[in-house]
Amino acid sequence: MKTKGKISSWNEGKGFGFITPNEGGKQIFVHIKAFNNRKKIPAINQVVTFTLSTDKQGRPCAEKVTRAGEVLSKKTKKGNRSFALFVPVIFAVFVGVSASTNNIEFLIFPFYLVISLFTFILYAIDKSAAKKGSWRTQESTLHLFSLAGGWPGAMIAQKTLRHKSIKQPFRAVFWVTVMLNTGVLFWLHTSEGGAVLSSILKSEVFIPIRVFAESLH
Repeated sequence: MKTKGKISSWNEGKGFGFITPNEGGKQIFVHIKAFNNRKKIPAINQVVTFTLSTDKQGRPCAEKVTRAGEVLSKKTKKGNRSFALFVPVIFAVFVGVSASTNNIEFLIFPFYLVISLFTFILYAIDKSAAKKGSWRTQESTLHLFSLAGGWPGAMIAQKTLRHKSIKQPFRAVFWVTVMLNTGVLFWLHTSEGGAVLSSILKSEVFIPIRVFAESLH
């Protein structure tokens, strides 16, 4: 049964708060994941409609929460997810074509694949840890791997695992890492950037990796 109430408190950092039902009674716990529109931060005294449910410990909580006058269609949600998966695929194709046509060092393509996979795994581990209440991966670590080139894997993880896809401060920093990384990538397509990268890869440290990549190429 649908119930109406108002947001009586909200902790943005932890992503949860409480709803006071219109008919009175105890406050109802609500998590950001229960909202149809998770991108919009709940506001105090905001009127909401929700379904009363219980969590794993049998405590009352709100589910299927919508704000007054708000309707989020399934088509919109599906479109957002498709876009988030479409971007990494197009980016991978772009890097792959650039590498195969020698517009950029061939090593860049497998590097993006490996670091994106590793970043996806980090997100999966962090989500599992969040559910178990165990040690979490620091947000700075996740951002560091995104900045290094793992952002396609992070973007896929955010949508498929539904992890780190709501918290706005985290999302803002994430998009900064995406822009910085893609900016460096486009710079590497220039003659100056390509020359710098080539000089780095010619060092003794990268010789075995370079030989292996050239054998594949």
